[in-house]
Amino acid sequence: MWLAKFLNIYVRCKSFGEKCSRNAKNHYFCRNNSVLACRIFNNKYIMKVVDFSKTNSVLNKFIAEIRDVNIQNDRIRFRTNVQRIGEIIAYEISRELSYETQDVTTPLGIAEARVPSDQLVVAAILRAGLPLHQGVLNFFDDAENAFVSAYRKYNDDYNFDVHVEYIASPSIDDKVLVLCDPMLATGCSMELAYEALLAKGTPKKLHVVSLIASRQAIEYLEDKLPEDATVWVAAVDEFLNQHKYIVPGLGDAGDLAFGEK
Repeated sequence: MWLAKFLNIYVRCKSFGEKCSRNAKNHYFCRNNSVLACRIFNNKYIMKVVDFSKTNSVLNKFIAEIRDVNIQNDRIRFRTNVQRIGEIIAYEISRELSYETQDVTTPLGIAEARVPSDQLVVAAILRAGLPLHQGVLNFFDDAENAFVSAYRKYNDDYNFDVHVEYIASPSIDDKVLVLCDPMLATGCSMELAYEALLAKGTPKKLHVVSLIASRQAIEYLEDKLPEDATVWVAAVDEFLNQHKYIVPGLGDAGDLAFGEK
């Protein structure tokens, strides 16, 4: 059952007996509460986007505080709120993992427990991704870890290249990769970080975790990430300014967490 709006394209699904529409790429666009997804004709699905701002939860309070110029300069509070958002998203990701049944010995007998069976690698794009990474890791405390150094190198006031200097990562082959980057502005850093990590293998599944994404980044990543990737984002903003910063956004997440460079 699908209901949706994605990239300003409105759709109603044929399961309701109503008219569907599609864009020039022959994609159907559907929304189910906070879920944005794209479906093509042969029943393959491409990147799914979960926008938490479309539903009511305490996460919206945390995203409001990290945006607020009167609150966000408290670095401890900023980092704590980002970690909280990471924890909430990690819980939601956990619902999509593979599970197995284990017998657990209690003082009074044997209990069955359904526990995740996937091996996770939680990756962060440095340095801004570290608080978000920690929040995800708080829930997936037995996960392996990876780190990618990616940054913008400006050629002038308005043009830049994204450089990846190094990665530190275990094998990601056949593992669930959770890649944390707080701001998806153009999507280029995420694309290059993922490509760099592919030197360590091919993941079973990719989950991208972000605080704020632009519409442009989502559209860009749709063609760059695996077809079954899921992007989990606290909020989606409509615009980029001439410097390619998200508007209204929140500013520089790395500087707000750790101080100016």
